[in-house]
Amino acid sequence: MFRKLDLIIKSDYSMQSKMKNQSDPEMTLIKLFGSISRARILALLISRAGQQLYQREIMFEVGLPLQPVQRELRNLLDLGIAKKVRTLNRVYYEINTSSPFFKPLREICGFTIEQKF
Repeated sequence: MFRKLDLIIKSDYSMQSKMKNQSDPEMTLIKLFGSISRARILALLISRAGQQLYQREIMFEVGLPLQPVQRELRNLLDLGIAKKVRTLNRVYYEINTSSPFFKPLREICGFTIEQKF
């Protein structure tokens, strides 16, 4: 329990120090979307448009625990930004390219992805 709290405090401190760096593209997305989880998941899904990803694969790629990833995927599904694809026993997620939000988000995330990589 204390170890988890210590990790959260360290993560929060790291986040605050990152926020001071205005030129960090990831921080731009976090400020825009108000959530580290949402910003990272959106950037990942948009950077891999047309590719289906497992929930755990998303979790490992964005470096976040399962619960925040599940919450944000649920939010993105509710908004129609992401879609869930079931194949046999597996569930995949991908960006919904037919969503009216796709092009504006791609432009926003694309800009920061280009800066980051």
